Amino acid sequence: MRLGSLRRLGAPVALVAAGAVALSGCVASERGDEGSGGDGGKDTFVFAASAEPATLDPAFASDGESFRVARQIFEGLVGVEPGTAEPSPLLAESWDISDDGLEYTFHLLEGVTFHDGTDFDAEAVCANFDRWHDWTGLAAHENLSYYYKAVFGGTGDDSKYDSCEATDPATAVVTLNAPVPELIAALSLPSLSMQSPTALEEYGADDVQGTEDAPQLTEYGQAHPVGTGPYKFVEWKSGESVTLEANEDYRDEILDVKRIIFTTIADGTARRQALEAGDIDGYDLVAPADVDALEEAGFTLHNRPAFNILYLGMNQATEPLDDPLVRQAIAHAIDKEGLAQSTLPEGTEIATQFIPSTVSGYSEDVTTYDYDPARAMDLLEQAGAEDLEVEFNYPTEVSRPYMPDPAAIFEAISADLEEVGITVTATPEPWSPTYIDTIQGSENHGLHLLGWTGDYNDTYNFIGTFFGAESLEWGFDDAEVFGAIDDARNAPLEEQEAAYQHANEVLMDFLPGVPIASPVPTLVVAPNVIDYPISPVQDEVYSSITFE
Repeated sequence: MRLGSLRRLGAPVALVAAGAVALSGCVASERGDEGSGGDGGKDTFVFAASAEPATLDPAFASDGESFRVARQIFEGLVGVEPGTAEPSPLLAESWDISDDGLEYTFHLLEGVTFHDGTDFDAEAVCANFDRWHDWTGLAAHENLSYYYKAVFGGTGDDSKYDSCEATDPATAVVTLNAPVPELIAALSLPSLSMQSPTALEEYGADDVQGTEDAPQLTEYGQAHPVGTGPYKFVEWKSGESVTLEANEDYRDEILDVKRIIFTTIADGTARRQALEAGDIDGYDLVAPADVDALEEAGFTLHNRPAFNILYLGMNQATEPLDDPLVRQAIAHAIDKEGLAQSTLPEGTEIATQFIPSTVSGYSEDVTTYDYDPARAMDLLEQAGAEDLEVEFNYPTEVSRPYMPDPAAIFEAISADLEEVGITVTATPEPWSPTYIDTIQGSENHGLHLLGWTGDYNDTYNFIGTFFGAESLEWGFDDAEVFGAIDDARNAPLEEQEAAYQHANEVLMDFLPGVPIASPVPTLVVAPNVIDYPISPVQDEVYSSITFE
């Protein structure tokens, strides 16, 4: 996820970078409205995010901060089993799948309403499926409809979705024109959550303006998100915070957290200081150097499993990165072990392929590119690229689970490349709003740092998302790579693991980029925050939190 993941929609408003003092002051003033503690009366949970959400409409989101907010407001047909990456029933109590994998019958929870009073029923389910399928123009651009296209293959006639029928208010039948083997797991994505058809139409959710390079948020995506979840939207102060309040009509109990404030503090040190000052209740992506001190001070730290991958991408539309000898040279030049020791958390796993070792399809037989500067220089000579100059894009003003300190990672890799004679031109860009648009929405980049946090436990969610089809990020078109991934995706269940192992071996022979590591991300909360719902896929809904 984009985690996951990890991609941003441009907004028409400026995303102001405020200083730590100003931000913590703003948070402190908002916290002043809480009840008296004990934690008797405390009802507000203030969480510091490293970046703003890209949008409040999860259908157009693929970044972790948008998903963090969306999971409080929206629910999907399918959820995630707490503490795991496995799918479980949510708005659909159960489902049946036809033998050919083309028909899904969802049996829905009854008596559920959206925050605006609209009934959640089979008609609403079909309205959401039809909405995604029918996107055109900017709404259908890769930057916005990213997840829908990743799952269904495209919009309109390119989509594997065929139709949806409400056979009765509690039964929706979704028909495909081609199998999507991971569909049930994919429906746990916030991007595919259920939204009020009434609000979508009233506030022009799909009326995306602007350009492909700078699409603008719709009125719905800025100020009117409506779901069925435990929290309702209150306001978004651009550059500062998003505020939510408890949905009093929610079907399940909401414990102590009746109000949520997501405040934006881009700098990791400033987040730590805000926690120590009592201005926030928690934050994600704790810097490795801060872990021991926070633990000694009595704060509660939660380590997520390393369900992610950090990689160095190579855009083959930029010469000479289309030369496999050059890509192999770059891979041999990088000291992954040294990089992990100096910039990544303790427990980080060095990567040999584009999935963590815990994901089915991990292969012990992939081609590896061990740290070998002499080999790197020899390959550059064979390629006639001894004087190689390459642009290196990396993000600023952000921390991600797979990339806690992008600048430090960039510096370590750049030093390794310079050591073998590669001249690096640094191109830093703010994560929000430009970096992801540059990397995934244009061809104007060379090497780049990015990564992925898995959305669910499925191999395709990693390598299919990256390499399932031609993309602007990677700039290559290779039938063998695409075919191996597609064959694995559609293989019979008993053959799928071996097929994905083969796909990973094909990928690492081709070497579209360099998988670097799977770091262990750490989240911290104040000592009085009990039962934080830590999740490997960040499916963390705050209704279960209590204050001690």
